[in-house]
Amino acid sequence: MTIKVLIADDQIMVRQGFSVLLNAEPDIEVIGQAVDGADAVAKVAALVPDVVLMDIRMPELSGIEATRRITGELPGAADVKVLVLTTFDLDEYVYDALRAGASGFLLKDASADQLAEAVRVVAAGDALLAPGITRRLIAEFSRMDGGTRGPLKPRVGELTGRETEVLALIAQGLSNAEIAARLVVAEQTVKTHVGRILVKLGLRDRTQAAVYAYETGVVRPSGRTS
Repeated sequence: MTIKVLIADDQIMVRQGFSVLLNAEPDIEVIGQAVDGADAVAKVAALVPDVVLMDIRMPELSGIEATRRITGELPGAADVKVLVLTTFDLDEYVYDALRAGASGFLLKDASADQLAEAVRVVAAGDALLAPGITRRLIAEFSRMDGGTRGPLKPRVGELTGRETEVLALIAQGLSNAEIAARLVVAEQTVKTHVGRILVKLGLRDRTQAAVYAYETGVVRPSGRTS
């Protein structure tokens, strides 16, 4: 199936450049462009893309607020994935964008192959967090509470012991294959666990699961599990 993409960036050269690169891929089609956050929300409502490439810093409405509206408020956009574009991997808004519902981050200087693969990964429902961005996320939690978390939220208690273990490994950035190897189980078994975790916790994807794991104390910023 063709992956439909909307590009939201206030710089026309970025929009056009990414459009050319993505339209060159046989399984990806750019169906629209947005000049700011407000335009992005309107275009998503009208076009319902599979993936939105969203710049963080835009006039009228920031990429973070646009992401929040698309993932949390926009009717018919429940399956739309947002891939945030940023200039620096330690962008100060990384944490806010993740909480807003972004499925991953991509540096604007990424290669054509990296851009296309990022779109495919996010469209498939997987998280895309570069190592530097993962470190930024962990550092933010450390700054917020000195490495200690409060009581676990009630929904965490709905998970089985194995599901809690899988959630912790997701938060550490492991793929399904890596989790399967760590737990010595089939990769399909891990996929089943991940699906159940998302349903039980009411989460959209693995990125939100990682954030949730840190917020609730399932994983500490040091990487230890609770």
